[in-house]
Amino acid sequence: MEIGKLEVVGTVGLILFCVFMKYLLDLIWLKPLGMRKKLEKQGISGPSPLFLMGNASEMKEIIRECGLSKAAQAIKPDEITGHGYAPSLFPYWEKWAQQYGPLYMYSTGNKVHLYVNSPKLVKEMSLCMSWNLGKALYLAKSVRPLLGDGVIRSNGKSWADQRKIIAPEFYMDKVKGMIGLMMESVVPLLKKWEESIQNGGGIAEIKVDQDLRNLSADVISRACFGSCYLRGKEIFSKLKDLKNIISSSGFLFNLSNFGFLPTKRNRSTWKLQKEIDSLIMKVMDQSSEGLASGQSESDDHLLQALMKGAKRECPGLTLSSDFLIDNCKNIYFAGHDTTAITSTWCLMLLALNPEWQDRLRAEIFEICGDSLPDADALNKMKLTKMVIQETLRLYPPSPLISREVLEDTKLGDLEIPKGVYLWTSVSGLHQNQDIWGPDADKFKPERFANGISEACKLPQGYIPFGMGARVCLGQNFAMFELKLILSLIVSRFSFSLSPNYKHLPAYRMTVEPAYGVDLLVSKVNY
Repeated sequence: MEIGKLEVVGTVGLILFCVFMKYLLDLIWLKPLGMRKKLEKQGISGPSPLFLMGNASEMKEIIRECGLSKAAQAIKPDEITGHGYAPSLFPYWEKWAQQYGPLYMYSTGNKVHLYVNSPKLVKEMSLCMSWNLGKALYLAKSVRPLLGDGVIRSNGKSWADQRKIIAPEFYMDKVKGMIGLMMESVVPLLKKWEESIQNGGGIAEIKVDQDLRNLSADVISRACFGSCYLRGKEIFSKLKDLKNIISSSGFLFNLSNFGFLPTKRNRSTWKLQKEIDSLIMKVMDQSSEGLASGQSESDDHLLQALMKGAKRECPGLTLSSDFLIDNCKNIYFAGHDTTAITSTWCLMLLALNPEWQDRLRAEIFEICGDSLPDADALNKMKLTKMVIQETLRLYPPSPLISREVLEDTKLGDLEIPKGVYLWTSVSGLHQNQDIWGPDADKFKPERFANGISEACKLPQGYIPFGMGARVCLGQNFAMFELKLILSLIVSRFSFSLSPNYKHLPAYRMTVEPAYGVDLLVSKVNY
């Protein structure tokens, strides 16, 4: 009898083991193989993957070779001849694109990726309003401590509900009403630089990237928190530390999945996440007290607007829920980091091209005279907008767009199976000579004189704010803030690159200057 029981247990165990092995084999090999076969039948090729690793080892080797081929990566200001950085940041994509064209597949572990830089298919992705193309779930997991499950990383109905609440707060009429608080943040920076110039005997060397990061943090803090903006700035500091930890781990194609282990890096991540969430909760509590006390509409700030929106659109959502915390982090990161980096690149490019400083200065003086710019004046600054557009073309804050195919989807004539990850190189599109001409890597704001449609052969080749249904919610806010910062700085100061400036774009979730931007700044004499 006992022998019979043991035989049954052994048989059940063997069956369970076989089922598990079949599941494991299907997960790590058969399912990805099936995806690749479907794509191959449609004429899509790519580098051959290795069992378990895919093309990850080859990607690492390409990166290693690229690093060895440029021992001194950073270059001096007088050595900058163009702004094509994609081959150094994503050398595997560039190498494979030369071999297989703008559409090819590759793998990392059990993940099948499709590189899509064919303008025709990028257009199809831009027109796709379906929920079937969502944010990559494995990336969402990697950056969850930084962004949670907010609107940037969520999918499906959750994403649609959050967007419905948040989008109205960035409509043009709301953004125009924020010009005053933007001005409150910029003026102290102008005074700080004027004092540095005076103390330096008429010229000062300023590391502008940190000042612009602080400025952008101040703007978003005031917009989000109102009178509590100083606590918001503390949150920004911790978010920056958290971003640096996450981006240093190679999160894009990291094969390891040990986020649950108490490693030194994970402990630091958990600690920062807890501190950030706690700080946001404190501000939320203060804002809730303001709402309960009948605070007037004129005292509203973004956090309170989100609270009201959540109550209105999702009555069952509590004010202490993750929705508010996660979306505060999303707004802080997207609204602060990208604007700060873009304004930094703007000044770097203008420092290299002083004739454009003169042209902007003349336009600003013609429109504003001795007055500070308002929303209407900013709308009239055509040359300033052109410089910003060209900066976003050459140095888009997010150099890539990722999507996960959540259900079998058709893009043009291409049938893409569920589970495939789509990647579009924004920087690759923005500097494609077939779209922009032979001077695609050069700074030429005049290409935007007659709008985007005349600047390039294919409008879908310009996507600095993303594309499709998931285009950036805060682009109106960002453009107004960038115009204001640029107009106030250029109208008061002239500047050039310091000999200490080392040019090296680096990918840290966004493309930023690896060593910051050092400028020699002096006052403009009219």
